Amino acid sequence: MLLENLGRVMHRYRSRSTEPTSGTAALTAWPLWIMTLLVGVYAAGRLLHGPGFDVVVDVWLASLALGATAAVALFAALQTRSQRPDLIFVVAAVTSWVSGQSYYVLALDGADSLPVPSPADFGFLGFCIFMVGAMVTLIHRRMRGLTLTVLLDSAVGALGAASVLAVFFGPVLDNAVKHSFSLATIIEVSYPLFDIVLIAAIAGIGAAQGFETGRHWTLLAGGLVLFTVADVIYGLDESTYLQGSWIDLCWTIGLALIAWWVTRSAHARHGAGSTAFHISALAIPMASMIAALGILLLSSNMPMDTLAIVLAGVTLAVAAVALGLRQLSFRRQARTDELTGLLNRRAFYTDVPTRLTRPSALILLDLDGFKHINDSLGHDVGDRMLVEVGQRLKRQLHSRQPHHRLRRRGLLTRLGGDEFALLLPGDDAHRAMVVAGELCTILAEPYSLEGIAVQSSASMGIAVFPEHGDNLSILLRKADLAMYKAKAAHTGHHVYGDSDDSHGDERLRMLEELRNALATNELVLHYQPKINLDSGAVTGFEALVRWDHPRRGLLLPDAFLGLVEEAGLMREMTRVVLEEALDQTASWHAQGHNFTVAVNLSASSLVDAGLPGRIADMVTSRGLPVSALMLEVTEDYVVRNVSRARTILTELRNHGFRIAIDDFGTGYSSLAYLRDLPIDELKLDRSFITPMTKDSRAAVLVSSTIDLAHSLKMDVVAEGIETADAYGDLVIFGCDQGQGYYMSRPIPADDIAGWLDERPALSHL
Repeated sequence: MLLENLGRVMHRYRSRSTEPTSGTAALTAWPLWIMTLLVGVYAAGRLLHGPGFDVVVDVWLASLALGATAAVALFAALQTRSQRPDLIFVVAAVTSWVSGQSYYVLALDGADSLPVPSPADFGFLGFCIFMVGAMVTLIHRRMRGLTLTVLLDSAVGALGAASVLAVFFGPVLDNAVKHSFSLATIIEVSYPLFDIVLIAAIAGIGAAQGFETGRHWTLLAGGLVLFTVADVIYGLDESTYLQGSWIDLCWTIGLALIAWWVTRSAHARHGAGSTAFHISALAIPMASMIAALGILLLSSNMPMDTLAIVLAGVTLAVAAVALGLRQLSFRRQARTDELTGLLNRRAFYTDVPTRLTRPSALILLDLDGFKHINDSLGHDVGDRMLVEVGQRLKRQLHSRQPHHRLRRRGLLTRLGGDEFALLLPGDDAHRAMVVAGELCTILAEPYSLEGIAVQSSASMGIAVFPEHGDNLSILLRKADLAMYKAKAAHTGHHVYGDSDDSHGDERLRMLEELRNALATNELVLHYQPKINLDSGAVTGFEALVRWDHPRRGLLLPDAFLGLVEEAGLMREMTRVVLEEALDQTASWHAQGHNFTVAVNLSASSLVDAGLPGRIADMVTSRGLPVSALMLEVTEDYVVRNVSRARTILTELRNHGFRIAIDDFGTGYSSLAYLRDLPIDELKLDRSFITPMTKDSRAAVLVSSTIDLAHSLKMDVVAEGIETADAYGDLVIFGCDQGQGYYMSRPIPADDIAGWLDERPALSHL
């Protein structure tokens, strides 16, 4: 028991120690502010009194401040030791430099310089070594997963920066090499080499597009740049160095910035606030290329260090490789669909003419009902479904089974939306039908999207070269006609035939007529009464749309709603229906009939976030109360995405509208949504009502559903009442309202007044 309790305590301690506490943050802050103040005093002294301003005092105090910062930063970094090894390296680097500087100030004691090597040199070199370790750790951890092109850009930036520094450090390196080999020579050469490596690392990181650094990255980069500037100035002419000069100021401020970066990064939540280094992805590589080219040009007219020339040459070579890969990448991206990774429309139109052989089959396919899935579940889910479709098609196309060898030469393309195309060189109509059948089978398998199993199917049209056309445009048009023939017949796939041209022309003509119908008010509403089953009184009407077609007469919704959805006209049609229904309701209210009107909203209309507000404006502009309008949504829409339905229905309820679930009982799903959604009315589907009088089980189901709805404080409307027996049973079951041919068919608005005067008293039947 004691060991268990101790284990729990240690687990809680380790869990807490992974994130710094507010006390740690406060402990780290005060040395940083002291250090900042001392750096400011040092800079002011340098400006006012020159290099001799209390040299020992100000350098010593600055070292103490940096030492305190290093100690506290070490404590902060230990809090995240498992996640940020780069912080440990940087803290060690700062501490090493402070140690070397402290020894240097104490040991100098009025002398011009210390002998080389000295303990101070080991402290300064320790800074370089630990900082290189930090850069290696940072780059290794963050650059994994970056593309080869990005890595080459990074290399160009790093090599270019190194070549520029080699120009300045070349004389220093040459000078050191001329001396006899010794520890002093190694130390003298190490300083510029480490500076070159560190600045190259910074330039490489800056050139890497997408490299995740952190919001305080510029502190570390700025500190190392200042540090290197001081080293360059010192290395060019050591004899002019005076303690307390601008060089010391650069070193001090550089170390201050690095210390600030350590403490700020240590207290940032792991992974939070990270950001890409905000420099143009091509700015640093381009500058590096220009610098390298300049070095090579100048080397022909003036002496130039060999290392600088070599690095400049390598920079341009790597830049050439990166440029070539980038061009290949751009060409590949221009031919690739961004979502699915398949060929895109541009590549399809480019490649197909070169692949057509005698014969070749073109299969054009799209997904049935994809728009409804996209609208009800959201575009993110729809995109994931398209990706899965592309993967299934690709796997089938590249199957390694022997009888699929010809298929591996096929050309698979996403043309856009949910439309895909497959060219099968060498395949005739019969073989293409076999392929289409296999594709229909694999695409009909359920898709698991957002934890929801979605079932879909595909319709495919087949056209064959040269039988059905001698160019791509003709083949696409005829495959498109065949695809819509397959969609209309629900056969899955169809090979183009001569009779399909008339079908396609008719569809295009009807689509144009439908657009014209919306503009010229050819859509009309018929109204089916809603009857209070107990009293027989008319409580309201349901608005049902019809198309008064100029050639074909009055069309029911089944004849044109599918085309409305395909053409993306459902929102416009919903607006037209709502306005006409509300105009009629306003007329009834003006005549003293306080009828309500019910309007069905489609799934594609319900994705419109501005719909609730627009409906409210329509109602109030006509002087109607919001209770005059009942909005119906199908159960199918609700059960597909309860969370989305909750959002839109809650917004409608907030505007005061009452909401009905239409076609209740057809969803075959959990009834939990009845508890979670703002629903006022259930409309029992006619498939419940029709068998009720002859099937006792069906009657029990209807009676139980009515009781359930009443217990949830919902009204119940029975649809499809066609007999007096059904009417009587529903009265006994306590159903609130009903609709059906027994009471009235849907009737035009102009006939409602006459129907009201002549209708029988149903309550006495």
